[in-house]
Amino acid sequence: QVQLVASGGGLVQAGGSLRLSCAASGSTLSSYAMGWFRQAPGKEREFVAAIGWSGSRTYYADFVKGRFSIVRDYAKNMVYLQMNSLKAEESAVYYCAGRLGPPVPTRAYDYWGQGTQVTVSS
Repeated sequence: QVQLVASGGGLVQAGGSLRLSCAASGSTLSSYAMGWFRQAPGKEREFVAAIGWSGSRTYYADFVKGRFSIVRDYAKNMVYLQMNSLKAEESAVYYCAGRLGPPVPTRAYDYWGQGTQVTVSS
């Protein structure tokens, strides 16, 4: 069992960058696949990116491919989402999540953080 805390959100201008962090406690993340999701008001939570337990397998939603990258730091027990060239429509609460199994581009994750707000201004 693991507790996840997402941070790093804030206000950024369109075209700018942010790096979100996901810190884990209660357990190491070494056996977990990790994912990032986002949810805007009135919208369903949608998949953004995922990474396998080894860090070698990654998945990205088509709409972020080439702009976002997901990485993990085993020494710090953290996962990051680097977001570049942000668009105004990507304003949302961003959540980190973990699962015991392979990374998947769906909401089939077992553990969820509280989310961090990202606001992209036009």
